[in-house]
Formats: sequence, C-alpha cells, structure tokens
Amino acid sequence: MDREKTATEANDTMLVRGSPGRGRARVTHAVVVIFLEFFAWGLLTTPMLTVLRETFPQHTFLMNGLVQGVKGFLSFLSAPLIGALSDIWGRKSFLLMTVFFTCAPIPFMRISPWWYFALISVSGIFSVTFSVIFAYVADITEEQERSTAYGLVSATFAASLVTSPAIGAYLSAQYGNSLVVLIATVIAVADIAFVFFIVPESLPDKMRLTSWGFPISWEQADPFASLRRVGKDTTVLLICVTVFLSYLPEAGQYSSFFLYLKQVIEFSPAAIAAFIAMVGILSIIAQTLLLSVLMRTIGNKNTVLLGLGFQLFQLAWYGFGSEPWMMWAAGTVAALSSITFPAVSALVSHSASPDQQGVAQGMITGIRGLCNGLGPALYGFIFFLFNVELDDIDPGAGRPTANVEKSVIPGPPFLFGACAVFLALLVAVFIPDNHHHHLVDIKTCSARKSSGAAAATHAQSAGPLASPTSDTEDIEPLLQDSSM
Repeated sequence: MDREKTATEANDTMLVRGSPGRGRARVTHAVVVIFLEFFAWGLLTTPMLTVLRETFPQHTFLMNGLVQGVKGFLSFLSAPLIGALSDIWGRKSFLLMTVFFTCAPIPFMRISPWWYFALISVSGIFSVTFSVIFAYVADITEEQERSTAYGLVSATFAASLVTSPAIGAYLSAQYGNSLVVLIATVIAVADIAFVFFIVPESLPDKMRLTSWGFPISWEQADPFASLRRVGKDTTVLLICVTVFLSYLPEAGQYSSFFLYLKQVIEFSPAAIAAFIAMVGILSIIAQTLLLSVLMRTIGNKNTVLLGLGFQLFQLAWYGFGSEPWMMWAAGTVAALSSITFPAVSALVSHSASPDQQGVAQGMITGIRGLCNGLGPALYGFIFFLFNVELDDIDPGAGRPTANVEKSVIPGPPFLFGACAVFLALLVAVFIPDNHHHHLVDIKTCSARKSSGAAAATHAQSAGPLASPTSDTEDIEPLLQDSSM
C-alpha cells in the first residue's frame, strides 16, 4: 500500500512539473515575467509624479488615492474569478491577459494623461498578476521549495525597482519623458511576447481535464462570498484578517509614498531613485537569504510575526519622521518587513490542495485587492484632512513645495498604518502553529452541496491531488514552528 502511494505521489509530481517531451515550466519563467512588468513601471516613477502633479494640481494626494483606489477595488472584484478560472483553463492564458492589461495604460501617459489615469483605474479588473504567478509557482514546486520560490518572486519585484527608477529619472532629465514612456512601452511589449511565445503552461492536462467536470459557480466568482466563507474556519479567518490589517497600510503607503517624499520631505528625483534602489537591494537580500534562514529556523508563523514587527516599526518611524535621514533609516526597516508577504503566501499555499492553488491565492489576492482599493483612498483622504497638499511650484528648482500644517506627526497616514499593523500582529499571534488543512474546503463547500453527484465524481477522480491529507508524515517541517 505504501509502495503504491509512493508511486502515485511520484507520478503526480511528474505531472505537476511537466513531462520532458514539452517545454517545462520553471520558476525562472515567473521571475522574468514579474521583472519585466515592474521594471517597465519602475522607469515611469519620475514621469508619473510629474504627470500626476500637472493633471491634478489641486488635491494631488486625494486624486492619486482615488485613482489607485478604484484600480484596487476592481482587482478585489475580479481576483477570485480569475484565480478559479485559471485552475480550469490553465495559468498561461490568464497570465497573458493580466500582463497585457496591467501594461496597457503605459503609452497613454504621453498620448493623453486623462486616458492614462482612466485606464489605470479600469485595468484593475485584470491587474492580478501576482495571484496567477503564485499559482504558477505552486504548480511546479514541491512544498518544501515553495516558500523559497515565493521569496525569489517577491525579491524579483524588488530587484526590478533597484535600477529602473534611477534610469527613468536620468533619461527623463536628459531626453524628456517621451523617451522614458517609449522604452517602458517596448519593455511591456517584450514581456507580453515572452509570455505568449516562451512561457509554458504549468497546470498539468490531467488536472485541468479533471477540473472541467467541476464547473465554476457564480458563488465562487463572488468576492464577497469568499469573504463571508473565511469566517467558517477560525484559522482561515485569522490569516485573512492579518493580511487585511497589514496590507491596508502597505497599499496606501505604496500609492503615495514617493509623492510624499517629493512634496513633503523634498527629496529630489535622484534621491527618490536612490532610495528605491537601496530599499530594493535590501529587500532582495531579505526575501532570499534572510527569509530562507528564518523559515527553517523559527518557522512560518514566527517569520510572519517578525515581518509584521518590522512593518510596525517602519510605519511609526515614517509617521513621526520629518528629516530625510529618518526616511533613509526607516527604509532599511521597510526592506526587512518585505518578508511578510512571501511568508503568508507560503502558509496559504501549504493549506490548499494542488489543483486549487489558483482559488486559494485568488482569495488572498482578493483581500489584498480590497486593501488596494481602500488603502490609497484612505491615505489620500487623511492627507487631505491634515492639509498635506500641493501649494506652489518653484520653477527654478523644478520641485513642488508642500503646504503642511505644523504638527508633531508629519505623516499622519503612516501612524494610522502603524496602529493597523499592531492589530494585525495581535491577530497573527493566535494563528495555530500546526495549521495543516485546506482552504479550498471552505471555498468549495457550498459548490459541493449544489453539485451533488458531480462533485463526488470530481473528488474521486482527482484522487490524492484534490483531497487533504491527515498523515503526520506528510506535514512539511519547513512550514511549522521550530518548537513543534
């Protein structure tokens, strides 16, 4: 019996990794896709700040928050459906679609700024590349390799921002924004071509054919339904609340921080580019070397707690800091806090069956998408309440000066974010150390009730790939607390 089980697991592993007769999906493919996409957007850091200031001279922070907020909310609405569909139709087609729509607004930055911001908002419907990428990586990696692979993908995101803002700022100063937009557009087209011609499918045909017998219901595509279902399991609820409370301030910070550095702290474009490069390099180290060591020594849960602690410290420092050196120091801590996302993603992936990785990652991406909608709008509104607005532009310096009420707290939204992360830290403490059950059971429970015999047939035909295991020897030590 054990021999048959071992043979079945080995066969399933070969299916997940792809057969030698065709192009084999690798983590490298995911890394290249992420790098090119965010390198293109990184080039536009300086031009985007300029276009944002020129398009919305009044209430700049507020309008930036609203634009990014609409995009994030649309991502929240679409993420569960795209994740579930990718479990049936495969990752490649949806990866191509998400990359295309995420990069579509780039050329419109010079064609029409108003169309550019409109397309950024609408592109949120398909801008869930990370959800598909993490499902792609889960398809082709073993559980003991997955946290390292997630860290590599997240580090690639940071790596893409190490040099691209500096390159974009230099080219913008020497040759104008039009050349930067053109180069970014070419890179985006190259990324789309790479997905179309080179990236192989990661989801095995056997798994996709099996899934065809279990159709998608409207309830599975309802993002609010997925939020309601998380309350049926205490551990899943704790993970989702932790993600929400920690990513809400991160989404708001990401949407407005570079604008804040330029207008309030008065960083030059070169200083902003250098700041991004420093944080990017340190994030790469944190998400590769440091993350791997922490996951093996202190465990998955404690790694999440440590990352939240770093995030709390850096947000509080941003909130009270008013000098440039304080921003640089807090940026170092921010890089260390970047271990949280891959650690949480590994925890979620470990809890989902192999043929439902898209659903599981889609659920977490849906939570993050909701934060991408609420965070930027909330930060923009808090900046607006505290009168942090564009007041005047100095033509000689080429930099805006901000009209900021003198306050003990120069960055009120960041202090609010620190309070939210503190709550996330308290919630994460109660996540069980020995979590080893499948999120997908909650996600598909109602669908199984409505499908009746079809669902039972699907579960039987899926075999060990679709059913949770309870054998203690199958629990991956890498994702457990070291004290267990």
